[in-house]
Amino acid sequence: MSNINEIELRRLDLTVLLVFVNLMRFRKASDVAAHMGLTQSSISHSIKRLRGAFGDPLFLRTPKGMQPTSVALGLEPKIRAIVEALSEAVSATAAFDPASSTEVIRIGAYDNEMTSLVPDLLRVVRTQAPGMRVSILALGRRQALEALENQDIDIAFGYIWDLPKSFRKIDLHQESYSVVVRRGHPLDATGMDLDTYLGAEHLIVSPGAELKGIVDTELAKHGKTRRVAVSVPQFLPALSIVATTDLIATLPKRLVESQSKRYGLCALPPPIAIRPFTVSAILHERNANNPMHNWLISVLRTPGG
Repeated sequence: MSNINEIELRRLDLTVLLVFVNLMRFRKASDVAAHMGLTQSSISHSIKRLRGAFGDPLFLRTPKGMQPTSVALGLEPKIRAIVEALSEAVSATAAFDPASSTEVIRIGAYDNEMTSLVPDLLRVVRTQAPGMRVSILALGRRQALEALENQDIDIAFGYIWDLPKSFRKIDLHQESYSVVVRRGHPLDATGMDLDTYLGAEHLIVSPGAELKGIVDTELAKHGKTRRVAVSVPQFLPALSIVATTDLIATLPKRLVESQSKRYGLCALPPPIAIRPFTVSAILHERNANNPMHNWLISVLRTPGG
C-alpha cells in the first residue's frame, strides 16, 4: 500500500469514474446528467475533481460538445476497465429476482427477430417480471455490436457469422426458408418447380438495398439466375407487398408460419436447397455473469418460457 496515493484516490469515487466514462460516450454534460439521473451541478463538480486528480483539463468545451484531451483518451480504456470490473463484481454477487425487478431490458433486433422471439419473451416478462419494461431498437449487425459495446443495449438477436472475441453468442434456433405468394396467385394453384420459381418476379429483404441475396448465391452454383424486381429493408413490409402483388419472396420459415394467415399468404417449399442459418442471442462478455442477462437467456432457451 506504500506506493498508493490514497489522498488522490479518495477523489475518484465510482460516481466520478462513471461521469468520466459517460462524458467519453456522450460528450455533453447535460446528456450525462440526464443519463445518470444527476444535476448538471453534480456533473460539473465531478469534472472538477477529475481535473484535480489528473492535473489535466481532460475535456475541452467546444461547439460540438466536450472534446477529450490526449490525456483523457489515454485514461479512457483504463478507467473503463475499472468500472467494468466493479460492475462485474457487483453483478456476480447480486441476486436477481424477476418478480421485484424494475429493470429496462434493452434489445437490438431486426423485425424478423422481433416477430419470432420478442412475443414469447414479453409473455414471460409480463407474467414473471411485471415491473420490468422492454425497449427495442431496430439494429443491424454492426449497429447492434456497437450498441452492445457502448452499453446502449443489453442483448441483440440475429444471425452473426463472425463474432468478435469480446462478445458471446447463445444459439436459440435454426432457421430455414419458405416461399410466399398471395392467395390466388397462379403459383398458389399450380404449385412451383424451379422453372416457375425462376420465371416469377422476386422481392428480397436487404437492409443495404442490394438486389441479390443468399438465394442468388445458391442459384449461381447451379448456373441459374432469377429476376429480383424489388428490394425492401425489412421483413414485415415485404409480407405486405407480396400480399397485394404478384411478386414472390423467399423468407425465413418461422416468420412465414407466424404471419402468413394474417397477411393472406400461401407458403410453398423452395425448389432449391438454401443454406439454413442460426438465430442467436448476443451479449457482451462483460455480462457473462450478469444475473439479469442470464435470466433472459434462460427464458429465451426454454420453449414457452
